[in-house]
Amino acid sequence: MSTVTLVVSSREKTNQRISRAFEGKSQGNIISFESPSLLFKVFTSKRWELLKVMTGAGPLTIRETARRLGRDVKAVHGDVHVLLDVGILQKTENGRIEFPFEAVHVDFMLQAA
Repeated sequence: MSTVTLVVSSREKTNQRISRAFEGKSQGNIISFESPSLLFKVFTSKRWELLKVMTGAGPLTIRETARRLGRDVKAVHGDVHVLLDVGILQKTENGRIEFPFEAVHVDFMLQAA
């Protein structure tokens, strides 16, 4: 199963992971955020719904995605572009969008400052 992991990670840890990747060591499918608040700003409830609808659906147009969600095309367009920018969605050669993973794993720890 192809899984993407969303992590809250310091810049230092992210840079270490990038260095290991440049050394040829696989790091897996990881998208890092500097804080839980940034992760939750990007992954709103509407965007989680969008990912749920796209899971296993293959490439879709934004219009078809909006239809499946029962939402306005313009609003879905904005959400899609945010998710494209963070790398969790991809655009196909013919301009469709796809969620290329079968699952999302969120990994972070909340501790006292």
